[in-house]
Amino acid sequence: MVRIVCLLIGYLFGLFQTAYFYGKMKGIDIRKHGSGNAGTTNTLRVLGFKAGLIVLAGDLLKCALALVLVRCLLGQSHADMLYLLLLYTAAGVIIGHDFPFYMHFKGGKGIAATAGLIAAFHPYFIPMGLIVFFSIFFTTHYVSLGSLMIYVGFMTQLIIMGQLGCFRMEPALLYEMYGVGAFLMFMAYFQHRANIVRLLKGEERKTYLFKKNEQ
Repeated sequence: MVRIVCLLIGYLFGLFQTAYFYGKMKGIDIRKHGSGNAGTTNTLRVLGFKAGLIVLAGDLLKCALALVLVRCLLGQSHADMLYLLLLYTAAGVIIGHDFPFYMHFKGGKGIAATAGLIAAFHPYFIPMGLIVFFSIFFTTHYVSLGSLMIYVGFMTQLIIMGQLGCFRMEPALLYEMYGVGAFLMFMAYFQHRANIVRLLKGEERKTYLFKKNEQ
């Protein structure tokens, strides 16, 4: 039951569609411009660096705040499975972000929300996320490639730290946590399936922070 509660808490947080609401403030539906995705990268391309930064912050914070709330509510009563519950909460946020019911289930791709997961899950994950994403992004300027590789890094570190006993959970809970992490990774790759095809064909659009991007 507590897992379902965490999923629901996360989903409610995930429903706050920063890109959509910010676009409406600027008089546009972000889903009808650029790639049609209600996320940070498309906002950056369509509305510029400042808008992209605001959307990134909003989507990152909604996941981080959801995890902080669950940590405060359940950190003592469920200390033996806290990290598993945090991952369920993040899964709810990302599902809510990707598939918001009031937007006909057409949201973003969940990477900025994943950044919130990395920021609030465990401090050891933060350096990994920053190094993996920005080393790939500044080398290739492919946001999608950096985003996909974040999940490779996250899953690798999750399993290594889990097997080393860093989360202090029994094996059954650890393996369940790995399963939730694998589900999030699968969902990210599924949401980026068109990007993966373009990457393989050499047709993926590059993104630049301080100069005009193609929409």
